[in-house]
Order: sequence, then C-alpha cells, then structure tokens
Amino acid sequence: MQFMKEKNKISHMDIHAIQVFDVVATERSFSRAAEKLFRTQPAVSMVIQRLEGELGEKLIDRSGRELVLTDAGQLVLDYARRFSNLQRELENALAELRDNAGGRLVIGANESTTLYLLKHIQRYRRLYPRVRVQVRRSLSSRIPGQLADGDLELGVISYEPADDRLVSRVIYIDRLAFVVSPRHRFADRESASIAELGMETFIAHHVNSPYRQVVLQEFQNMKVPLQMDVEMPTVESIRKLVQRNEGVAFLPRMCVEQELDQGTLREVRVIELNVERKIRLVYPARRALSHAAKAFLELVGTDSGLPA
Repeated sequence: MQFMKEKNKISHMDIHAIQVFDVVATERSFSRAAEKLFRTQPAVSMVIQRLEGELGEKLIDRSGRELVLTDAGQLVLDYARRFSNLQRELENALAELRDNAGGRLVIGANESTTLYLLKHIQRYRRLYPRVRVQVRRSLSSRIPGQLADGDLELGVISYEPADDRLVSRVIYIDRLAFVVSPRHRFADRESASIAELGMETFIAHHVNSPYRQVVLQEFQNMKVPLQMDVEMPTVESIRKLVQRNEGVAFLPRMCVEQELDQGTLREVRVIELNVERKIRLVYPARRALSHAAKAFLELVGTDSGLPA
C-alpha cells in the first residue's frame, strides 16, 4: 500500500516544478532564480512549497542565512539534472528526425585538449553547418562522470578512464615538451640532463595530472630538486612567462607548436624523460549516440588515420 502511495506521488509530480527547483538549487537563491525564470520570488517559493508537499519531504533548509539543500533536496537535484539531460536528448533527437544533418553536439575537454579539437571542429562545421557545437571546458578528471551522467555526449581526455560504462579511443599521440625562452642558457642546446635542471625555476600548472606525477617521480628518482616556485591557472599564462624568461616549463607539445615554429619558444630534449600523451575520445558504451556525435566520431577517426 505504501509503495502504491509513493508511486502515485511520483506519477503526479510536476516536471515544471522539478525544473524550477533545479534553477533555485543551482542559483542558491530564490531571488536570483526568480530573475532567471522571469517570475516573481513569491511565485517561485510557492512552486517549491507545492513540490515539497507533493513529495512529503523538505528539500531546502531555510533556517540559515544561506540556502542549503537537505539530503532529500540533493537527491531531487540529482534527478532534476537527469530530467534536464533527457529533455535535451529528446529535443536533439527530434531535431535530427526533422533534419538528419541538424541537432546539437556537446563535447567536454580541458584547456590543452580543446586546442586539439579546433581543426576537427572546423572541418565538422563545414560538413554539418546546421549542427550546434558546444565545447565545454572542464577538468579532465570530471569528464568521465559527466559523460556517464549524460551531461556530455563526447569527451576528450589524456588518460584511460577506469569506468566500464565508457569507451575510449586513442585519436592522437602527443608528448610533453621541455620549453625555454630563446634567451635561456639552454636555448641553443638540443638536449639536457635532469641533473642540470635542479637550479631552474619551473612554471607549473596548478591542476594536477598523471604527467605532472611522472615528471615529479623522475626528478625524485634522480635526487634532483624540482623548483616549482610559480604555479599558473592556464597554459597560456605559462607560455607567456617562459617566453619572458621568467622560468622553464613542461607543456603538451601541441600547445606550443606555433611558438616553436615562430621561434618564440625553444624545445630542449630532456634525456631521461620521453613522456607520451595519448589523447582519447571518450563516449558512453551503452547509451545510443546522436547522429551528430556519430558523425564526429567518424570524422575524427578519418582525420587521425584510425578506423572509425
């Protein structure tokens, strides 16, 4: 009997109220949510109160100064976002039924792998001009979860995801490059040993990665200090500091190819370090891909020389 009551609650749940709750929870404010929804604050509050009544659960703790979700509220938010993703998938599928060359493609990538995508997106847009392409910048570590949850259709990362819900394909092999300014003492050298780098100031990226760990481990093995006195939030800021001879850096080579060609940076081979970066295209194993995503997979496979 209780099960039937709970089932009845869910079957009569107002999907619009769920969407309003998603906005309130995301904005962490009734007033900001009301502005975003073009509604009055009392109207938004009424929707949330009605939803709480239907579910028989308090979703928001209103006792403090800040809006805080209850455990039930966090659970409803997780499902609200799934509803939103399903709605977008439905809209995309209907658009594709009307126009096989249309639809929407959402790809997740971090700063460096976004650069790899540029040439593929340029070609893809020429072939499928009516597909709306959105590349969302995300931490590489979060992309597998976003794919599994349906927030993304495709992702580009530089490691093998440990998730059997996902499929990954190597689409490009990059490597770490040790780069210096043209004014640096190593600028005219082809190679250097780790033992010679103990006095250098390294400009590091503040986001941890498997490749950073490889470099750290190799310096530790050689008992050479790695002076990471400066950490920057973007690859672009690291490039500029190295160009100004404020330090040296290990960066993905595909992020500095233009600077190396122009001579504004120099690459020096570190004898003990030859670190490959395998760029992988990742997508859900069990969820059907849209026509737009399948077309992108085929295009990247053709461009990379790998089987589609």
